[in-house]
Amino acid sequence: MPSRFEHALEALERRGRLRALSARTGVDFSSNDYLGLGASSELREAIAAALARGVSVGAGGSRLLRGNDPEHEMLEAEAAAHFGSEAALFFGGGFVANYALFSTLPSRGDLIVYDSLIHASALDGIRVSKAEAVTAAHNNADAFGDAITAWRASGGVGRPWIAVESLYSMDGDRAPLSELAALAARHDAMLMVDEAHATGVWGPGGRGLAADIEGQGNVISLHTCGKALGVSGALVLCAKDVRDYLVNRCRPFIYATAPSPLMAAGVRAALALSATQPQRRERLHAMIARVGFELKKQCQLAASGSQIQPIIAGSDVRATALATAMKAQGFDIRAVRPPTVPEGTARLRISLTLNAADADVERMIAALALELQRMPA
Repeated sequence: MPSRFEHALEALERRGRLRALSARTGVDFSSNDYLGLGASSELREAIAAALARGVSVGAGGSRLLRGNDPEHEMLEAEAAAHFGSEAALFFGGGFVANYALFSTLPSRGDLIVYDSLIHASALDGIRVSKAEAVTAAHNNADAFGDAITAWRASGGVGRPWIAVESLYSMDGDRAPLSELAALAARHDAMLMVDEAHATGVWGPGGRGLAADIEGQGNVISLHTCGKALGVSGALVLCAKDVRDYLVNRCRPFIYATAPSPLMAAGVRAALALSATQPQRRERLHAMIARVGFELKKQCQLAASGSQIQPIIAGSDVRATALATAMKAQGFDIRAVRPPTVPEGTARLRISLTLNAADADVERMIAALALELQRMPA
């Protein structure tokens, strides 16, 4: 007799939403390794040098026990200086860091106003938070302000928390950060900015799209290390009292084995590369502009203006068929379907990275134009 898990999987398959792991094949138009640092000789050499000087592979415990390593502390000091913040705290990954922030910092009586397209990791943290939470229309600063005003009018007396991504992972568009920062100042709110897809790629020295407000007392930012930086982990940038509070009250930090000291050394090297190799960003930005021009010319599609380019297919079946056709031509492009994206917006998520050559980009756009003609909406 089929189990309930088998029934659930069969239902997903009927709807065209069954997921499966697949190997890396074809030219990379799928990863978040935007600057091509993941397999770079510079990071390999930095890791080898760290091993040679005796940096430990494993931490051996939580950081409040014996897991706190000099590499963690050096990374946090260097990251705070790099991003222009008072303090930093290193987590094992972006998902757990986002979950940790929202499940720990907002308190009962507070209000979290979050963008309707914010990442699942933030949503999971919000669900277990003791604060009230409401969603705001995507990238609509007025909607955030209206939500806070309505909450105050209904008797809300705590602190508002505004939660956004600076660059959205599935649409490649930017949050109106200057408007949201002004809104936070007017309402005595905390602004929480997930810089996951902007870190290393955008802003001065690759410091992200929130670089000009980083370090303000009411701003907390999250910079993940497993995307453009090419390593793993995540850095929370915040005021010192916020960092100390997380160390004392954040369960995902307190009870987790500390991140690998070796990976902390790798992140230190990646931050240095981000600051000293602007040519990587320049090459990627040129690729973004070229793809935007060709998408409009060959596919009659508007460009996102970032390294993340969604191709909205509409139905799950069409998105999967387009991805399969592109894979058959040697391009690693994946279909993204609900619930990761809203219903009716299944898509190809084209990710531009320096792992692809200019000739690969040209061939990919030409192949995409052909497949879109063959499989019209």
